[in-house]
Amino acid sequence: MDDFHVPSGAVPLRALGLEGLQVSALGLGCMGMSAFYGSADDRTSIATIQRALDLGITLIDTADVYREHGDNEALVGRALRGRRAAAVLATKFGHTLDARADRRRLDGRPAYVRAACEASLHRLGVDTIDLYYLHRPDPAVPIEETVGAMGELVQEGKVRFLGLSEASPTTLRRAHATFPISALQTEYSLFERHVEAEILPTCRELGVGFVAYSPLGRGFLAGRFDCADELPADDWRREVPRLTGTHAPHNLALRRGLAHLASHVGLTPAQTALAWLLAQEPDVGSSS
Repeated sequence: MDDFHVPSGAVPLRALGLEGLQVSALGLGCMGMSAFYGSADDRTSIATIQRALDLGITLIDTADVYREHGDNEALVGRALRGRRAAAVLATKFGHTLDARADRRRLDGRPAYVRAACEASLHRLGVDTIDLYYLHRPDPAVPIEETVGAMGELVQEGKVRFLGLSEASPTTLRRAHATFPISALQTEYSLFERHVEAEILPTCRELGVGFVAYSPLGRGFLAGRFDCADELPADDWRREVPRLTGTHAPHNLALRRGLAHLASHVGLTPAQTALAWLLAQEPDVGSSS
């Protein structure tokens, strides 16, 4: 496969994997523009995506599960009209809605892989998805079957590169042996460092790039709020244990330490948290 390269402005590029994918070191995660973090305004969200492109951010990250009916993908598609060449477009699949139980379930069946991809292409209004993630591995389907079907999409030109989200080291190894995986996406920040034990070493051994989501601790490290009680009633973060109950005061004290450190170097807490993340290794990027 020829190297796939999108020119960047002020934001440096980083390689994800060994297959030629390059993205801006900082990406833009679009989940909160449609779901989970309370209400949002589409006009502001589209302006934010376009401003990110203006600043040289190329990695734009969405998923078919970010609000019902793929609304976030459709939003991202509208934002990229006329600017598709400036973006590395990433989306995810693997969740379906069980209407009878009113809950989501995982689906990694090969037939669903293809159906989900076709639906995402339609909502995004594009011919090709640059980075296609399996949002969560389906324990009922061997990962080799799911990734094998994803690899067929690459061979057909509907997808350029493959990724996994929240996969264990063992699952990543099996997937990568089936078809090259360019990126693994998992939460990583000053607030959440569990990936350092096994996941990051496995990525480096295999040559798989790592994309950190929630690098600002879901907004908490940026100082947007002090505890979950301050958030709107429909904000999913009100259910995050570290932001509630007896955990909240302890984590607030840690954030104050971050703010103190940031003030000494002339940065905001958010800038300091991102700088820490990007200083870890050149194969770690962020989808904030």
